[in-house]
Amino acid sequence: MKPGREPCLTWATALTMTTGMVEAVSFLALGPVFTAVQTGNMLLMSFALAGVGGLSVSACAASLVGFTVGAVLSARFESYVQVSGHRWFTHALFVEAVLLAVAALVAWGIERGGEPLSGRHYLVSALVALAMGVRNVTTLRAKVPGMPTTVTTRALAALIGGSPLALDARIAPGTRNEVRRAGSVTAMFAGGLLGAWMIHDDRLAPPVVVLVIAAYVLAIALSFSFVPREGSPEPR
Repeated sequence: MKPGREPCLTWATALTMTTGMVEAVSFLALGPVFTAVQTGNMLLMSFALAGVGGLSVSACAASLVGFTVGAVLSARFESYVQVSGHRWFTHALFVEAVLLAVAALVAWGIERGGEPLSGRHYLVSALVALAMGVRNVTTLRAKVPGMPTTVTTRALAALIGGSPLALDARIAPGTRNEVRRAGSVTAMFAGGLLGAWMIHDDRLAPPVVVLVIAAYVLAIALSFSFVPREGSPEPR
């Protein structure tokens, strides 16, 4: 990565942490379902279709549909904003924060997992997944190497493969790369831990946690708006 784009690493790490928080809410209160990590969501759907108890095809389908719509609309919206000469990355984060806030309001009254899933659960899953569809397109366009913010499998594999234990020459070596990969894995774990801790023992209701995530993403967007374009993922 070019030195001028190093500020992106801070935001990528912060967004990765929010993914862990989002999935804690999704899995523990809305499903079990995943809304950002669609690999996990599709596996849960396949298990549910096979008849595994405690899983919902409807919840997984709602997440998949929401994610797909979010990705399509985000790609079109961010391309339009970029062509218009505006800061598409910041705009996309604002949109994501608004979608998460709306999801939190719709979810008001939903408690931690255990209650029967209803149409409102599915709607909230779809809304959160919509926001995560936006997130995934945004981070793909941002191109922060080794930090996609919504998955850590490749970052973990690269961290191990590029370490002194493996020394794979085809995996980019260097302290900076290793720190980036370690940061991605750590941030995802920390976000999941924090989100689960917030919900556990009724410390915070799931909708409140989603509002906290929305506020966090909004803060990242506001902070990023002060970063010069030379230090951003947004080409002129």
